Amino acid sequence: MEERPDRPTWSKQIEFTLAGIGCAVGLGNIWRFPYLCYRSGGGAFLVPYLLMLVVLGIPLLYMELTVGQYTRRGPVHALAIVCPLFKGVGMASVAISFIMCTYYNLVITWALYYLFSSFQAPLPWQHCNNTWNTANCTNHATNSSYSSTASQEFFKYRMLEQTSGVDEPGTIRWELCLLLILAWILIYLCIFKGVKSTGKVVYFTALFPYVILIALLINNAQLPGALDGIKFFIVPQWERLLSLEVWVNAAAQIFNSIGIGFGSLMAMSSYNSFHNNVLKDTLTISIVNSLTSILAGFVIFSAFGYMSYLQGIAVPDLAVDGPGLVYVVYPQAFANMPVAQLWAVLFFFMLLCLGLDSEFAMVEVLVTSLLDEFQQKMIQIFRWKELLVLAVCVAAFVLGIPCVMQVGIYVFQLMDHYTAIVSIMSLAFFEVIAICWIYGVKRLSSNLEEMTGMRPNIFFRACWLVIAPVLITVILVFSIIQFKPARYEGYVFPPWAQGVGWVIAMASIIWIPLAAFHTLWILPGSFVQKLKLSVTPYALNEKSNMPYYESIEFKPARYEGYV
Repeated sequence: MEERPDRPTWSKQIEFTLAGIGCAVGLGNIWRFPYLCYRSGGGAFLVPYLLMLVVLGIPLLYMELTVGQYTRRGPVHALAIVCPLFKGVGMASVAISFIMCTYYNLVITWALYYLFSSFQAPLPWQHCNNTWNTANCTNHATNSSYSSTASQEFFKYRMLEQTSGVDEPGTIRWELCLLLILAWILIYLCIFKGVKSTGKVVYFTALFPYVILIALLINNAQLPGALDGIKFFIVPQWERLLSLEVWVNAAAQIFNSIGIGFGSLMAMSSYNSFHNNVLKDTLTISIVNSLTSILAGFVIFSAFGYMSYLQGIAVPDLAVDGPGLVYVVYPQAFANMPVAQLWAVLFFFMLLCLGLDSEFAMVEVLVTSLLDEFQQKMIQIFRWKELLVLAVCVAAFVLGIPCVMQVGIYVFQLMDHYTAIVSIMSLAFFEVIAICWIYGVKRLSSNLEEMTGMRPNIFFRACWLVIAPVLITVILVFSIIQFKPARYEGYVFPPWAQGVGWVIAMASIIWIPLAAFHTLWILPGSFVQKLKLSVTPYALNEKSNMPYYESIEFKPARYEGYV
C-alpha cells in the first residue's frame, strides 16, 4: 500500500514518541495521581494502578495508535472508516478535546502567575503580612478549620480573588487574562507549523520536567520528615484493597492519564509512517507515563512528610485536594525550604512544560480533524494552515474568558467535573465497542500485521475482546451510580449550575446518537440493510477519502447483491 503524499509525517520517529509522552504525561501525573494515592491509603493504590496499566492502559493505547496509524486520519475519519455507525465517537472526542482546551489552559495561566510571582523575595505566600491576608491567616498550618495558611490565602484572595459562589461572577482578573493570552501565544507557537514545529518543541517540553522532578526529589529526600511521607506512599494499607472505589479510581486514573478517548494520540499517530513499530511506541508512552506518576509521587509525598514534620500533624491528616495540591500545599513547602525562590521557579516552570504538552495535543486534535474533513474549504477561507490554527486558538481563548473572572475557579471546577467524569467514560465505552467488537479483533490484528509484519499476541487479543470492554463497562456503571453533584471545597453548586454542567457534558456525548442517525439516514437500502452496512468498514468512504487505495480498484459498498 502506498501512503498519501499529501499527509505530512514526523521528521523523526522519536519526535512522535516524545510528543506522545508529552501528551500522556501532564498535570494529572503531578496532582491527580498523588491525590488519589493519598485518598486511597498510599501504597495500596499502587497495586490496582499497576494492574490496570497492564490490562487496560497498554492494550487500549495499542488499539488507538494502530487505528490512527493505519487509517492515517484523525479520530473523526478514523472511526467513520472502522465503524460508520459510531463515527460520532470520533466527533465526540474532538468536541471534548476542544471543551477541555478552553478551560485546561487556565492551569497553565496559574502556573505562569506563580512562576512570575516566584521571582520575589520573600515569596508572596511565605508570610501573612500582605494586604490580601485575613485575620485568620497563619504562617504554619494546623488542622484547624478556623485558620488558613499564607499559601491558601495567596491562591484564593490574591490570584483568584474568588467570589463566594457561582452566582457572583465578579469582574475579569486582568492579570490572569493577559497571562491567558500569553499561554495561548505559547500554544500557537508550538503547533502553528503542524508536526514540524511540534516535533521540535517536544524535545524540550517532554524531557525538561524530568530534570526538575529528579532535582526536587534529591532536595526533598534530605528534608526532615521526608521518609515518613515516602513510607506512607509505598507501604500498602492492604484493607483498602477491599474497596471497589480504589480499583475504579485506579482504572480511571490510567484511563485519564494516558488519554484514552480524547483522540489526541490517535490524531498524532496518524502522522506516523505506515510501517512504524506501534508496539514499541505503545510500551514507551504508557510505561514512561506511569513511571512519571510514581516519580512525582515520591516528590510530592516527601514534601508531605516535610509538611507533617513542620506542622506536627500525621501525614494522613494533611488537608490535600485537587489543584490545591499543586498551588497550596507544595508552595507552602517551598516557603520553608532553603533557596525557596529557586525551587519555586523550577517547579512552576515544570508545570508550564507539562501543561503545554497536554494542551497543544488537544488543540491538534481539532485542527487535524478540520483539515481531514474540510481541507479545501479551510484553505479557501484561511489560505494558510497557520491562520486556521490561529482562529482555533482565538476561539478557545474567547470561550475561556469566564475562567479568568473572579468566578473562574467555580467555572473551572464545573467544566472539569462534568467533562472529565461523565463525558470521557461514555466516550471510551463506545470507542471500545466500535473498534474491539464491531470492527473486530481479527481486522485490527490484520491491520497490525500489514503495517509491522507481526500479529498481536493472545494477551492483547484477550484484552481487546473481553477484559477492556468489561472493565470500562464496570467503570461507567460505577461512575453513574456513585455520581455526585459538582462541588468546590465546601460549596455545592446550585441546581441551575448543575444543569449547565450536564449541557456541557452533552455537548460532546450528543454527537454519538446524532451521527448514528445520520449514518443510517444516508446509507442505501432497507433499515436492516442500512444497519448491516453501518457496521461495515469503509461503507461511507468514497475513493477520494480512502487512506491508501489510490492504486487499487475501488469497489462501492454493497450488501449481498445490492450495490
